[in-house]
Amino acid sequence: MKITLVVVGKLKDKFLVDGVAEYLKRLQKFTRVEVREVPECRTLDEEGQRILSLVPQNSWLCVLDVVGVELTSEDFAKKISALTLDGVSNLTFAIGGAFGLSDELRLAADFRLSLSQMTLTHQMARLVLVEQVYRAFKINRHEPYHW
Repeated sequence: MKITLVVVGKLKDKFLVDGVAEYLKRLQKFTRVEVREVPECRTLDEEGQRILSLVPQNSWLCVLDVVGVELTSEDFAKKISALTLDGVSNLTFAIGGAFGLSDELRLAADFRLSLSQMTLTHQMARLVLVEQVYRAFKINRHEPYHW
């Protein structure tokens, strides 16, 4: 499975840059991950169109959405495993900017995921997401990490 992250903006804080880099490095053992960054835009519609333009063709699209479905780490791992068993070879996660997601992007999504009921910056969400994707691979391989 190839994973693509389509995200708004560049990471600014060193601790976020370092954290994301660490989990992307760890994920190399399990899968290919590509990060595609979209510059912040003036409108949600423009941002949504730019995000959608970077989603690989035939990719299963999961958007991070404040009103999306919350999953435990174990259920998230099961979701990724089920997608693999269903033959999904390209999985894309999209993270909008500070003002959320366009309606077009929400409608295009195959799944809308909420990381928490708490508010996270879109940059912090990137770190949490890559850590949870790594955790999912470890869980699915029955390898120690999450307990």
